[in-house]
Amino acid sequence: MSALEENLFTGQIGAEYDMLRLMCPKAPALAHKLAAYVAAWRSEDGPLKGFEIGCGTGISTLELLAARGDLKLTAIDSAAKMLDQARVNLADHVAAGRVEFFEADALQALCALPQASVDLVASNYAIHNFLDDYRGLVIAEIHRVLKPGGLFINGDRYAIDDRAAHLAETQAEVRRWFKLFKDMDRLDLLEDWIVHLYSDESADHIMYFTPALERLRALGFVVTVEYRDGVDTLVTAIKSGA
Repeated sequence: MSALEENLFTGQIGAEYDMLRLMCPKAPALAHKLAAYVAAWRSEDGPLKGFEIGCGTGISTLELLAARGDLKLTAIDSAAKMLDQARVNLADHVAAGRVEFFEADALQALCALPQASVDLVASNYAIHNFLDDYRGLVIAEIHRVLKPGGLFINGDRYAIDDRAAHLAETQAEVRRWFKLFKDMDRLDLLEDWIVHLYSDESADHIMYFTPALERLRALGFVVTVEYRDGVDTLVTAIKSGA
């Protein structure tokens, strides 16, 4: 089953995705950290050809483009409503030819790229949404399309390995959501997010921290954890062979 078939962002969540800034304030903070790392990475080696998975409304896309004037991005998402917002939010960058947005399934889009053809693959708060088997295929394709020495950088929700600690973290998050949405009188949208969270936390979706890093290393990536606070994590993975 593809990520597109599993996508829960094609409805009201996608239409009001900026709500994530209030629900998960660490998500835009991760996007900023991600871009700051890319700004300093191989700064003398530009221009860079980049590929972004799950660009959403363009929060991390904008951060990346602002960080690197020598970066050109292909940004994909499978939710048309979110892409429409991204194209508006980054209209100047689209007009300048610095970013192209495409509605696409992540795996299919990666498979269409030539081997060793991009310098950078980035994602923020997207890959944890994938089914685990599908995610493994995506990660393998990321490794294939990166040039030797290329960078995969992912800001995302990596579940805590200790199941009890992870459950406690998730319960605390849900309590915050209930207060937030009740105060805004938006329990209708809360329902959609709770349904989405059930998907993220299901056995065939959840992305545990240590197994996720081991999967990257098994492909030959050199992996570093740049930031971790609860589930919110910034991981960099360099393809060996530079």
